[in-house]
Amino acid sequence: MAASLQTKYPLSPITNNVPRTHRPLPLHVRVTCSASTTTTTKPQPKLVVEKPFLNPPLSNDPTLQSTWTHRLWVTAGCTTLFASLAKSIVGGIGSHLWLEPALAGYAGYILADLGSGVYHWAIDNYGDESTPLVGTQIEAFQGHHKWPWTITRREFANNLHALARVITFTVLPLDLAFNDPVVHGFVSTFAFCIMFSQQFHAWAHGTKSKLPPLMVALQDMGVLVSRRQHLEHHRAPYNNNYCIVSGVWNKVLDESKVFEAWEMVLYFKFRVRPRSWSEPNSEWTEETDISNNQA
Repeated sequence: MAASLQTKYPLSPITNNVPRTHRPLPLHVRVTCSASTTTTTKPQPKLVVEKPFLNPPLSNDPTLQSTWTHRLWVTAGCTTLFASLAKSIVGGIGSHLWLEPALAGYAGYILADLGSGVYHWAIDNYGDESTPLVGTQIEAFQGHHKWPWTITRREFANNLHALARVITFTVLPLDLAFNDPVVHGFVSTFAFCIMFSQQFHAWAHGTKSKLPPLMVALQDMGVLVSRRQHLEHHRAPYNNNYCIVSGVWNKVLDESKVFEAWEMVLYFKFRVRPRSWSEPNSEWTEETDISNNQA
C-alpha cells in the first residue's frame, strides 16, 4: 500500500566550529520537500537557493555624472561662501581686526571636522532610505561601504550638490543678517569645510599617483584627512574614523569611545541597535574594483 507523506527537512548550520571571520555570508534559502513512501524509495529534498545579486555602478553610470541642476547648486553654495568670506575680510580691514576673524576661522575648521564625524556616524548606523530628508544620503553611504572606490568616479558637482544645497539655505540668511567679520570668519570656514568634505572624502579614496600633488601634501601634513587614516573606517567593525575633513578628531573620539557611549544611550532609551553592532553582512562587505584590477 502506498501512502503520501510531506516532510520538512530543516537545514542545521555547519559552522559552529568555524571562526566567525571565516564563515560564509548567509544565504536566503527556500527548501521545498516532496516525497512519497514506498517499499523501495526514499524522499529526496529539492533545494532552491535564492541569492540577490547587485552590480556596482559603471564608470559611465548617470548616477555618477553631474547635471546642470547639480552645477547650479554648487555655484549657489560657492557664491554664499565667498560672500561670507568677503564680509569677513572687508569687515576685518575696516575695523582693523585680524586676529579675531582668523581665530574664528580656525575654530570653524576644527569644528567642521567634528561635525562631519557626528553626521557620518549617525547616517552610517541609523535610518534607511525611507528616512525623511536624509534617506537618500543614508542609502548612498551604505552603497559607499560596498563600493567605496566609486566615489573617485563621481563628477565634482555630483559629489557636492547635496551639501551645497544645505549650505546655500543656511549661509545665505547669515550673509543678509550679519556684518560682523568674526561671525563670518567662522561661518565661511565652517561652511566651506562642510560643503567640500565630500571632495576631501573622495581624495581620501584616491591613489597617490592620481591625486594633485598639493592635495597629497595637505593629506601628509594632516590638513586634510589622509588616505591611511580613512582606510581604517572601511575595515571591520566599521565603527571608527568617522571624521572626513581633517581627521583631527578621530583619535580623540575613538579612544574616548564617545560614539559607543551614545549608541548605548540610544539603545537603552529607544531600543534601537546601530548597524555597527551587527556582524558585517553583504551590505557592508567591500567589493573589489574589477575594472581597475583588469587594467
